[in-house]
Amino acid sequence: MHSQSFINLEYVVASVLFIICLIRLAHPRTAVRGNLIGALGMLIAIVATLMEKEVLRYEVIIAGMVVGSVIGLVLALKVRMTAMPQMVALLNGFGGGASLLVAGAELTKWKLNAEPTVVSQVFATAFSGLVGSVTFWGSLVAYGKLEGLINEKSVVFNGRHLASVILGLLTLGLGWLVIQYPAFTSLYWLLCIVSAALGVLLVIAIGGADMPVVICLLNSYSGIAAASTGFVLNNNGLVIAGALVGASGIILCQIMCKAMNRSLINVLFGGLGSAESGPAGDSIYAGKIKSTSPEEIAMLFDSARRVVIVPGYGLAVSQAQHAVRDLANLLESRGVEVEFGIHPVAGRMPGHMNILLAEANIPYEKVKELDEINPTFPQTDVAMVIGANDVVNPEARTNPSSPIAGMPILDVDKARTVVVVKRSLSPGFAGIPNPLFAGDNTLMYFADGKKAILDLVAAIKEG
Repeated sequence: MHSQSFINLEYVVASVLFIICLIRLAHPRTAVRGNLIGALGMLIAIVATLMEKEVLRYEVIIAGMVVGSVIGLVLALKVRMTAMPQMVALLNGFGGGASLLVAGAELTKWKLNAEPTVVSQVFATAFSGLVGSVTFWGSLVAYGKLEGLINEKSVVFNGRHLASVILGLLTLGLGWLVIQYPAFTSLYWLLCIVSAALGVLLVIAIGGADMPVVICLLNSYSGIAAASTGFVLNNNGLVIAGALVGASGIILCQIMCKAMNRSLINVLFGGLGSAESGPAGDSIYAGKIKSTSPEEIAMLFDSARRVVIVPGYGLAVSQAQHAVRDLANLLESRGVEVEFGIHPVAGRMPGHMNILLAEANIPYEKVKELDEINPTFPQTDVAMVIGANDVVNPEARTNPSSPIAGMPILDVDKARTVVVVKRSLSPGFAGIPNPLFAGDNTLMYFADGKKAILDLVAAIKEG
């Protein structure tokens, strides 16, 4: 018999390590160590749980650890960086799925052992099932959208809000029945099924442009489900860890929404808006697009003293981050000041561009957030946009009826010269044309991101 006081102390230590982990993750320089500290905290929490439950046979636990470790190692090595948002969405779903299964198993155990139930625990069980199921199935839809298995644009239909309300009321009614009649475990699984439909309906109506917010929200849901399951199991460590994940996810959601100048309700129920009300691309681009070549850009860089590179999802798709690092190093060797401007929602998950640049060993001090880099664009000789679209679209500032009106953007159009590296004039996730491409000071470099930068590096060296 292990002392409960000692077990609780282990949970406290683990919780402190989790908090330190979150603090360290706030900065790229300390993020790796923060991850290790968090892993140590989780190890201590697992050991405390095994001591508390007095496990006599570890065969199944060890087998699960081995299988999970192998799967995790394969994913870590095989999943490409551009698929990292999908992986995060999937892991969020696994957290929600685990919570609903554990809560259901506990409910079944109470029934089989004829154990007396406590209303608060049964309430937590029903809540775990509801939130866990919404998280799991919603995350699968998010994964499908990001992976291209489902249409990444908003899938909407007449009456979807009414359907969501009806499903929401059904989940509440079934949750009440589970609390009233915990012995009827079939009610719990029916609750999970209805919640699954609700999760699918909520996420399938959200477009790809809002995926960073959705991923944060699903991450928060998985933490809330875990905390609720902690109350089911009377596990203090799980309650604290789940609460930390839930709170941090909501905070990150608010940061993402602020970066898009939209409310969370608007993201979840409003969609990004319709591009049909805006001007057509032909009227904006006709006769105004100026195409350029690597040699012409190399000549621009010859006289440049300051360059700002703005990465977007196109950079991630083409895996151009290492080529961009080589370009930056080459320009700096010639006395050019080079910095990187990052928009909070560039890419498909929070910090997506930061991760790619860090992978290429680009110094952290050269990576600037939107508020820090924007005042410097008027003093920038060349702003080079690689694969970004909506986050540099001046429509956000100038057109009140635009779907992205009011969204803070990177003010690249204020630089002396703008070079946009893009495959074509196709719109971004918002589905609207970008007047930046037709700007008087803009040159369009049509090519695959990686090939474009490699050809540019070669042109600069030859020049």
